[in-house]
Amino acid sequence: MTAQTPSAQRTRDDAWRIAAAVPDPEVPVLTIEDLGVLRAVTLDGDRVQVDITPTYSGCPAMDTIRDDVVLALTAAGFDDVEVRLVLSPAWTTDWMSDAGKQKLTSYGIAPPTGRAAVASGPIRLALSVRCPQCGSLDTREVSRFGSTSCKALYECRACLEPFDHFKVH
Repeated sequence: MTAQTPSAQRTRDDAWRIAAAVPDPEVPVLTIEDLGVLRAVTLDGDRVQVDITPTYSGCPAMDTIRDDVVLALTAAGFDDVEVRLVLSPAWTTDWMSDAGKQKLTSYGIAPPTGRAAVASGPIRLALSVRCPQCGSLDTREVSRFGSTSCKALYECRACLEPFDHFKVH
């Protein structure tokens, strides 16, 4: 299908595939689908509605993601696009794809491991974070906030490289 194909001939799956390919502006090796930010795509006649959930309620990347989704869908022939910010349920690292976690490691960011605790469950404690550069578990948290609020800054004691770690939540 080309960008000139009228939206009436496009399907919800087409719209999902286009929105899913939008890269995360903060970690461009991830798509919003990899990250789990893309939550729903509905098609009602010519109107496409896309629901996205931020990794944090104040995530500054959401405006850019919204604009990029609208741009991608309109360039593909969808004329009436609405992107909604959905805060509930809150985003969790459990929504990240395994492929996305592998992309993070290749990019030099330690991905979250395990599963996020449920509201009534125990509080998770990270005992160690594996260095994405050398694989060592001899790492330490330098700062609870890294390059973005959804990441923490770590240092590897083995190779001495700093790296971001995507926080589990």
